[in-house]
Amino acid sequence: MYFVDSNTCIYFMNGKFPSIREKFLSISPKNIKISSVVKGELLLGAFKSRTREATTEKVEKFLKPFEIVDFTDKMSYDYAEIRKDLEFAGTPIGANDLLIAATVLHENAILITHNVDEFSRVNGLKIEDWVEDNTYPPFQH
Repeated sequence: MYFVDSNTCIYFMNGKFPSIREKFLSISPKNIKISSVVKGELLLGAFKSRTREATTEKVEKFLKPFEIVDFTDKMSYDYAEIRKDLEFAGTPIGANDLLIAATVLHENAILITHNVDEFSRVNGLKIEDWVEDNTYPPFQH
Protein backbone atom coordinates (compact mmCIF):
# COMPACT_ATOMS: atom_id res chain seq x y z
CA MET A 1 0.00 0.00 0.00
CA TYR A 2 1.16 3.51 -0.82
CA PHE A 3 0.58 6.94 0.68
CA VAL A 4 1.37 9.90 -1.54
CA ASP A 5 2.95 13.12 -0.27
CA SER A 6 1.77 16.54 -1.42
CA ASN A 7 4.65 17.20 -3.78
CA THR A 8 4.03 14.02 -5.75
CA CYS A 9 0.30 14.81 -5.98
CA ILE A 10 1.08 18.29 -7.28
CA TYR A 11 3.57 16.96 -9.83
CA PHE A 12 0.92 14.53 -11.09
CA MET A 13 -1.81 17.18 -11.33
CA ASN A 14 0.54 19.56 -13.15
CA GLY A 15 1.92 16.86 -15.46
CA LYS A 16 5.46 17.77 -14.41
CA PHE A 17 7.14 14.33 -14.47
CA PRO A 18 6.00 11.59 -16.89
CA SER A 19 7.45 8.94 -14.55
CA ILE A 20 4.91 9.92 -11.87
CA ARG A 21 1.97 9.65 -14.24
CA GLU A 22 3.17 6.23 -15.44
CA LYS A 23 3.48 4.94 -11.86
CA PHE A 24 0.06 6.27 -10.81
CA LEU A 25 -1.59 4.65 -13.81
CA SER A 26 0.17 1.32 -13.21
CA ILE A 27 -1.22 0.94 -9.66
CA SER A 28 -4.83 0.38 -8.68
CA PRO A 29 -6.32 3.38 -6.85
CA LYS A 30 -7.31 0.90 -4.11
CA ASN A 31 -3.60 0.58 -3.29
CA ILE A 32 -2.98 4.33 -3.06
CA LYS A 33 -4.12 6.36 -0.06
CA ILE A 34 -3.91 10.01 0.86
CA SER A 35 -3.38 11.33 4.39
CA SER A 36 -5.94 13.89 5.50
CA VAL A 37 -2.94 16.14 6.20
CA VAL A 38 -1.87 15.91 2.55
CA LYS A 39 -5.44 16.66 1.49
CA GLY A 40 -5.32 19.76 3.69
CA GLU A 41 -2.02 20.86 2.16
CA LEU A 42 -3.42 20.43 -1.36
CA LEU A 43 -6.56 22.39 -0.49
CA LEU A 44 -4.46 25.13 1.10
CA GLY A 45 -2.54 25.50 -2.15
CA ALA A 46 -5.82 25.65 -4.07
CA PHE A 47 -7.33 28.22 -1.70
CA LYS A 48 -4.25 30.44 -2.08
CA SER A 49 -4.35 30.16 -5.88
CA ARG A 50 -5.43 33.06 -8.08
CA THR A 51 -7.77 30.52 -9.69
CA ARG A 52 -9.15 29.15 -6.42
CA GLU A 53 -12.35 27.57 -7.75
CA ALA A 54 -10.73 25.84 -10.74
CA THR A 55 -7.75 24.66 -8.70
CA THR A 56 -9.99 23.35 -5.91
CA GLU A 57 -12.00 21.38 -8.49
CA LYS A 58 -8.75 19.99 -9.92
CA VAL A 59 -7.64 18.85 -6.44
CA GLU A 60 -11.04 17.29 -5.67
CA LYS A 61 -11.05 15.45 -9.00
CA PHE A 62 -7.53 14.15 -8.34
CA LEU A 63 -8.43 12.94 -4.83
CA LYS A 64 -11.75 11.31 -5.76
CA PRO A 65 -10.48 7.75 -6.50
CA PHE A 66 -8.34 7.52 -3.38
CA GLU A 67 -9.18 6.72 0.23
CA ILE A 68 -8.47 9.66 2.54
CA VAL A 69 -7.01 8.40 5.83
CA ASP A 70 -7.62 10.53 8.91
CA PHE A 71 -5.04 10.90 11.68
CA THR A 72 -6.22 8.68 14.55
CA ASP A 73 -5.63 8.41 18.27
CA LYS A 74 -3.47 5.31 17.77
CA MET A 75 -1.29 7.22 15.30
CA SER A 76 -0.52 9.78 18.01
CA TYR A 77 1.74 7.19 19.65
CA ASP A 78 3.70 6.81 16.41
CA TYR A 79 3.88 10.61 16.18
CA ALA A 80 5.29 10.90 19.71
CA GLU A 81 7.89 8.19 19.09
CA ILE A 82 9.04 9.73 15.80
CA ARG A 83 9.22 13.24 17.22
CA LYS A 84 11.14 12.04 20.30
CA ASP A 85 13.70 10.23 18.13
CA LEU A 86 14.17 13.20 15.80
CA GLU A 87 14.45 15.74 18.63
CA PHE A 88 16.99 13.58 20.50
CA ALA A 89 18.99 13.26 17.27
CA GLY A 90 18.77 17.00 16.61
CA THR A 91 17.17 16.38 13.20
CA PRO A 92 13.54 17.55 13.46
CA ILE A 93 11.16 17.67 10.52
CA GLY A 94 8.12 19.85 9.85
CA ALA A 95 4.91 19.40 11.83
CA ASN A 96 2.83 18.23 8.86
CA ASP A 97 5.57 15.85 7.76
CA LEU A 98 5.57 14.33 11.26
CA LEU A 99 1.82 13.67 10.99
CA ILE A 100 2.23 12.19 7.51
CA ALA A 101 5.13 9.96 8.61
CA ALA A 102 3.18 8.73 11.65
CA THR A 103 0.21 7.87 9.44
CA VAL A 104 2.34 5.95 6.94
CA LEU A 105 4.28 4.07 9.63
CA HIS A 106 1.10 3.16 11.50
CA GLU A 107 -0.43 1.78 8.29
CA ASN A 108 2.83 -0.08 7.46
CA ALA A 109 2.81 1.51 4.02
CA ILE A 110 5.28 3.14 1.65
CA LEU A 111 5.48 6.92 1.35
CA ILE A 112 5.79 8.32 -2.17
CA THR A 113 7.62 11.65 -1.94
CA HIS A 114 10.27 13.77 -3.59
CA ASN A 115 11.10 15.18 -0.14
CA VAL A 116 13.48 12.33 0.61
CA ASP A 117 15.95 14.41 2.65
CA GLU A 118 13.33 15.23 5.28
CA PHE A 119 11.44 11.93 5.45
CA SER A 120 14.56 9.74 5.35
CA ARG A 121 15.31 10.89 8.92
CA VAL A 122 12.30 8.93 10.20
CA ASN A 123 13.30 5.56 11.62
CA GLY A 124 11.68 2.65 9.76
CA LEU A 125 9.81 4.74 7.17
CA LYS A 126 9.73 3.14 3.71
CA ILE A 127 10.11 5.71 0.93
CA GLU A 128 9.92 5.76 -2.85
CA ASP A 129 10.66 8.77 -5.04
CA TRP A 130 8.73 8.45 -8.30
CA VAL A 131 10.46 11.52 -9.72
CA GLU A 132 13.86 9.83 -9.51
CA ASP A 133 12.31 6.33 -9.74
CA ASN A 134 14.20 5.31 -6.59
CA THR A 135 13.36 3.16 -3.59
CA TYR A 136 15.12 3.90 -0.31
CA PRO A 137 15.68 1.38 2.48
CA PRO A 138 14.06 2.34 5.78
CA PHE A 139 16.40 4.38 7.98
CA GLN A 140 17.45 2.55 11.13
CA HIS A 141 19.18 4.09 14.16
